[in-house]
Amino acid sequence: MGTDCLFCRIVAGEIPATIVRETATTVAFRDIDPKAPVHVLVIPKEHYADVATLAQGDPGLAGELLATAAVVAEEEGLLADGFRLMFNTGPYAGQEVFHVHAHLFGGAPLGPMLCR
Repeated sequence: MGTDCLFCRIVAGEIPATIVRETATTVAFRDIDPKAPVHVLVIPKEHYADVATLAQGDPGLAGELLATAAVVAEEEGLLADGFRLMFNTGPYAGQEVFHVHAHLFGGAPLGPMLCR
């Protein structure tokens, strides 16, 4: 992917991020504008535009992303009270960075799934 992808630049080390977990294929880092006490983004190192493209292109990597999210949730102490894992796909869903990423939220009651 070109240098215009923010998350590819984080993976490359060109843009700093507060990394909480890194594997051979994934990176998890704190969101710079958190929406919950714990708000971590979990991404594959390889560029895929969204979760649908990732799931179709590399189901194994999609599983690795979920496994990383589960480990981060445990390390952040979220398993007892619960957490939310959310993928935004496309503009109607509010996707702003078109590199697939899971939002891992927790640390407080999260409220309803959707606002009307």
